[in-house]
Parts: sequence; structure tokens; C-alpha cells
Amino acid sequence: MIAALPMYDRPENAAAHDTFWALTRDALRAEGVAAPDTLTRDMDIWQGWQHPQLVLGQICGLPLRARLHDRLTLIATADYGLEDTPPGHYRSLFVVRAGDSTDLPAYADRVFAYNEALSHSGWAAPQLAAAKLGFRFRRTRATGAHRQSAIEIAEGRADIAAIDAISWRAMLRHDPAARALRVIGHTGAAPGQAFVAAKGTDPAPHRRALRTAIAALPPADRAALGVTGVIRIPLSAYIGVPTPPGPGHDPADMPVS
Repeated sequence: MIAALPMYDRPENAAAHDTFWALTRDALRAEGVAAPDTLTRDMDIWQGWQHPQLVLGQICGLPLRARLHDRLTLIATADYGLEDTPPGHYRSLFVVRAGDSTDLPAYADRVFAYNEALSHSGWAAPQLAAAKLGFRFRRTRATGAHRQSAIEIAEGRADIAAIDAISWRAMLRHDPAARALRVIGHTGAAPGQAFVAAKGTDPAPHRRALRTAIAALPPADRAALGVTGVIRIPLSAYIGVPTPPGPGHDPADMPVS
């Protein structure tokens, strides 16, 4: 059995994630649920999500709705207390170099950096936002990670990216490249990173364990993670979010809502 919380796990907050898992693990065991001693960090993210003994994981909305909604149990959604955002939801922030244009459509022919095509925050949300404004990003560059997208912009290899507000908050704290950038807009809100478990899991003990763990987090660890609670958002809300075509597909297929 495994547990993995890869979405916002980084060296600077790894100890806080470990504390969060230890509290969650102990709460699960108190509920009679077997749970591994430590988080798994050396497994491919897709293998982790599809592991037959996934006790607890965290997943982005796009892979959940596009590929895994019928293979996982939705437990709850993490709430990160984002300003001007409904509980359990998040937005992506459009970031550019500090001295560049603040007019979003002006970036239609400049290089848009994205972490990966199956990321809601890095790919889907900005494509939908651009479509609503009547344009598309015609030049794109895959970077593999939000942090790398920021570096590519700061170093001049890309011009704009969309980074989810939780990642951006951590990047401003830890990554020098982020301090050379500025926010010029944001996407619409969507259901946030979901806690999930293997298909067939009873979600109720897991929800109770997560709430117990978050309430018990030491203040420093709570600040490092930014998590304030868990929210119940139905799976239908995730599935109902439009999914635009991936890179290289016909933009005429872009859904607009």
C-alpha cells in the first residue's frame, strides 16, 4: 500500500508534508484503516494514482476528469484559503516578465510556456480563458513543471505562463525566478486538487482523518502547506469542467463556456 501527496510537495515543505501524513496516517489507523508509515516519493505520478492499494493520493482535476474518474474514489478537495476564490477551488495566474505588457491578448503570438498538457492549471484553464477573450496561444513550449515555466520566462525562452495560485504562493516564497515576474490576470475558478484513494474505498473515514490531521497541524507546518481544510465537491463538478484540445490539436474544437 502507498500514500503520495505529490501536487505541492517540494524540498522546502517536504517536512511539513511528512508531518501532515503522519497525522493523517495515525487518524486513519484510529479509524481502523491500514496506512503506510511514510509517503511514497519515488514512484511515477501516474503509477501512484493507479496503484491498486492507494490509501491516499492527491490529483489535478484534468487527469481526474479526463482519464481516472472511474478508477479512483474521490475523498475530498483540499481548501487552500485562496482570496476571492470559492472554498476548495483555485485559479491560475497569468505571469509575465515584470516589464512586459499587461494586455493578455497581446501574447497570442508570443511563447506560452506550460508545465504539461494534462494540467488543468497550466494548460486547460489558460486555453479556456484565452478562448473567452477571442484568441489562442499560437506558440507553445512544454517545460515539465510550473517552476520551470517561471524560469523559462525569467530567462527569456518564453513570455507567459499560467501557474496555479497555490504553486505561485510557494514560488514567491522560495524561487528567485518568480520575483522577476508579475501577474497580469487570472483564469476562472475550478474545483481544486482532490484527495483520492483506490476505487472501492469508503471515503468517510478518510475525510474524518484528513480533518483531524489538518486541525492538529502545528502552525509552522500549516503555513508551509497553506491548507486550511477539506471540502466535499461532487465528482460531477470535476467532470463538468470543459477540457480544451491538447497542444497541436485543432483550436476550432475548443469548448467555450
